[in-house]
Parts: sequence; C-alpha cells; structure tokens
Amino acid sequence: MSITNNRANYRKGPVQLRGKLIPEKTTDERLLEPAEGADWLHMDPWRVMRIQAEFVEGFGALAELGPAISVFGSARFKPADPEYALAIEVARHIVEAGYAVITGGGPGVMEGANKGAHEAGGTSVGLGIELPFEQGMNEYVDLGVNFRYFFARKTMFVKYAEGFIVLPGGFGTLDELFEALTLVQTTKVKRFPIVLIGTTFWAGLIDWMQNTLVERGTISAHDPDLLHLTDDPREAVEIVLNANRSRRREELAAAQAAASRAGAMGPE
Repeated sequence: MSITNNRANYRKGPVQLRGKLIPEKTTDERLLEPAEGADWLHMDPWRVMRIQAEFVEGFGALAELGPAISVFGSARFKPADPEYALAIEVARHIVEAGYAVITGGGPGVMEGANKGAHEAGGTSVGLGIELPFEQGMNEYVDLGVNFRYFFARKTMFVKYAEGFIVLPGGFGTLDELFEALTLVQTTKVKRFPIVLIGTTFWAGLIDWMQNTLVERGTISAHDPDLLHLTDDPREAVEIVLNANRSRRREELAAAQAAASRAGAMGPE
C-alpha cells in the first residue's frame, strides 16, 4: 500500500468516499481551526456528539477483546524491509503468549504486525484514522475500527493494551511513544511497559534523554528507565509479560491484605 496521496479511496470514520465527495480538509483539521465569529457556538456542541460516538464505537468494539499489546512503527517501510519482517515476528510471539495485537491498521510496520498476528491465528486489530494519505485498512486486520479524531483513537491504544512495543518509526510513532511515556510518568497509568526494538535506531534518543533532559533537570534521573531497549522480538514480548505478571501479583497481594485487614476489624 503506497503512502502517496491516494484520493481515490478515502475513509472518514465508518464512511468511504470517492471522487468529488472527498473533502478538502480532515475532520481533525476542521476541529482545530481557529474559530471565526460566533459560528463555532452553533457547530462545536454538535461535534461533541460525534466525538462521543467515536468513543462509544471504540469501547463497544474492543470491550471484549481480552489481553492485548499495541505495536507501533513507521507506515513507510515496505514488505522487503527488515522492519516489516521484524513486526511479523513480534506479533507472532505476542499471539503465542495469548495476546491480541493492536496496530494503527495501516501499511508498513502496522501491516507486518497485523500479518504476523493473523497468520499465527491470533486476533489482529487495526485502529484506522482519517488522513489525506495512508487511507484504508490493511488486509490482515480481523477487527478494524476507523476514527476521525486522533485523541479518541489514541485512547483505545492505551485502554485496551497491557503494553507498547515500538519499532522504528517517524512522527506518528514518536507521538504514541511520548504519549504513553507521559501517562506513565504522571501515573495516569501504572506499570505500563514500553519496549523499544532497535538499539541502533533508538540509542540516540535514549542518550539525548540521559545527557540533555536529565542533565538539565527537565525529567528525573529514573525517567529514562521507563523505556526498555532490545533487538530481540522474543525478549520484547517477555518484558511486557513479566511486567504484567508482576503487576498482577502486586494487585493480588494488595487485595488479600485489604481483605485480611477487613477480617481483623470484624463486623461493626
């Protein structure tokens, strides 16, 4: 699937448009445009209903998915690139561990991960987005949901996954990576493992965090430890699994301790 601006097949949420019906601006673009006059007063409240509908649709489609891991990476890689094969292998290990695979549903790394999950007999999920290019869900998606708004889509990546595995990518990949890092750093989500695959690709970013951000005091010294770095797809999946096993043990111990304290207090 090409990343070129293919105007012949345009997805707008659940709707497919072609020819002269293709809009000049995406829904996100119109939402974020500066308001002129008072027209927004009459338009924006109705947009809230559309946004609400996207959340309802996403929650409804994914609520019974079960344990899953989100996989991110560039849409620009081709099937002949090593990153595509790496995504297939990562997804296969995820499925063998009993997890579903969630991607953005597009080409490149996303397609590789969906293909790996599909061929391994697992559940292959794609969360698409309305863009002026990269249109259409790849053919290996078993469960696909198309979104108009990035923020609704990004919520689904975190809410229904137990960790992120991030392959080499560009701005979109970095956006998802730092969104997750911020949520973990601020404890909006707890014990959410984030694994980077590709030591050569990611080493510069890690060095910059440690030598610039930590040195300048803009992040804490332990914040870079929120990221796990590896070249091994199997190890990447094991890091996520081990983190979640540890989290579940802690939750069970906390629940047992709470029950024990309640029992010791006796009935009122």
